[in-house]
Amino acid sequence: MNETTLEKMKKLRLWGLYRAFKTNLESGQIHQLTTDELISIMVDSELDDRQNRKIEHHIRKARFRYKGNIENINYDPERNLDKNLIMRYAECTFIEKHENLLITGSTGVGKSYIASALGHQACMLGYSVIYANTSKLLSKLKLSKADGSYMKELSRIERQNLLILDDFGLQPLDAQARQALMEIIEDRHGNQSTIITSQLPVKQWYDIIGEQTIADAILDRIVHGANRIELRGESLRRRAAEKNNYTNNLMEEY
Repeated sequence: MNETTLEKMKKLRLWGLYRAFKTNLESGQIHQLTTDELISIMVDSELDDRQNRKIEHHIRKARFRYKGNIENINYDPERNLDKNLIMRYAECTFIEKHENLLITGSTGVGKSYIASALGHQACMLGYSVIYANTSKLLSKLKLSKADGSYMKELSRIERQNLLILDDFGLQPLDAQARQALMEIIEDRHGNQSTIITSQLPVKQWYDIIGEQTIADAILDRIVHGANRIELRGESLRRRAAEKNNYTNNLMEEY
């Protein structure tokens, strides 16, 4: 009967119940548990399993650039990074309040990693997230107009609790990109949160967006009331490369 029950659990895709029941059978603990205790253990196991699968699903769909982790963020004083502030952002209350976060700094200082780490944290807390390189996303939306999927893509973006636009401002926007960005920001304004990373300070975003009227409209919705992180210091990638070269040279000497 137990084997039949296990097979039924597998068919019903009750993987948490299946593992808990099977483990207790194999260990012999099942005979030492009351019915109430066994049911409680099995239900808890199923809930944990469903929560873990939901988190994995969110992370897969987000397609992060880095496997960022809040615990692994470098708080070197030169970076102008407040650990207490980051830990508050990691609680994701800014998402609950539908606030934006702007992360700026020169190339290689870790903007994308911090954004990815916060995105991973949001997934862990049950929020839906999309991570995208800004230029690639806008190009994809431009192409989607040709195959008729433009509105579907915009709707998908709008539904996400958190949108991460990485590397904003690497190249000026053309008319189609401006319009797409305007529609994204308009849909999300006051309803969902957006993290934007950029090598350029916010005051230079007007020039990147172009067309003053649209730039004013976009930036008013992005910047007003937004949280900000302004990173400083030298490139972490360059520092890591120099460290590796130094280590390799030492190994060659010995």
